[in-house]
Amino acid sequence: MNGAFSTHRPVLLQEALEGLAVAPEGYIVDCTFGRGGHAKAILDQLSDRGRLLAFDKDLDAITSQEAAALLRDSRFALRHGSFAQLKEIVEAQGWADRVSGVLMDLGVSSPQLDEAERGFSFIRSGPLDMRLDTSRGPTAAEWLTTAPESELAQVLRMFGEERFARRIARAIVVERSRRPLLTTGDLARIIEEAVPTREKGKHPATRSFLAIRIFINRELDELEQGLRQSVDLLRPGGRLVVISFHSLEDRIVKRFMRNEERGSEPAAARWPRPSPCPARLRRIGRAIMPSPQEIAANPRARSAVLRVAERIA
Repeated sequence: MNGAFSTHRPVLLQEALEGLAVAPEGYIVDCTFGRGGHAKAILDQLSDRGRLLAFDKDLDAITSQEAAALLRDSRFALRHGSFAQLKEIVEAQGWADRVSGVLMDLGVSSPQLDEAERGFSFIRSGPLDMRLDTSRGPTAAEWLTTAPESELAQVLRMFGEERFARRIARAIVVERSRRPLLTTGDLARIIEEAVPTREKGKHPATRSFLAIRIFINRELDELEQGLRQSVDLLRPGGRLVVISFHSLEDRIVKRFMRNEERGSEPAAARWPRPSPCPARLRRIGRAIMPSPQEIAANPRARSAVLRVAERIA
């Protein structure tokens, strides 16, 4: 089994385990199986009576060799689904009143970035897809071909915080009038030519690719739904651990945990609940970032932020 996990590096692994406070007989939900790094470490801490339920939106993760290796363990179950289906998946497993920990590892995995055919990389040219779940929804190419210029600019600005959003949107519209946008290489070239300045150490297409990926996969909407559902599912004392990789995600997680800890002012909350609104979470410690040693070993961990909260009665 160890060989199947030799090249995968789960981010903030020890910190996530400590945040979950895994009890030997716990029932843990891993909402992003990826390549099973966190899942395997959680199983190592469970006794014969403990259970781990994992799911992933990416079919490649579900059918990976890492998944096949862990599925030999009777304590482990794996499903296909998104954050927005968290409650549905857990209830179908018969765990409605048992969940003692929920882990959300956001963003994309190294295999997704490294495989050009998935369309996430602006370094390796491949089909302009960008879907985490390739079984449904429009591809990035399909959206880029039909979206109005104003919508393109809004998405790049809102989800990528791209200051040259209008300029890039205009360039895309001009280019698609001449020829179809089919590859990540095509898109990266258009963005490179449209962006007049450069950020040190960052490819000019970084923000735009991030924005398009988030939009195509409805990542922030599904994160919000998953966060709400996780609190509904957790037993008192259960832990919610979230690892985010960019400011938009972390802002949502931070605000959600803060509002659930305060438990008041429902009308002002991002996720309003019927009044009165008692506190449902207690934040544990402060935000945790990777150590310099972890960043040196895995540069993709550099932007990670881990936050922990505990369900209260």
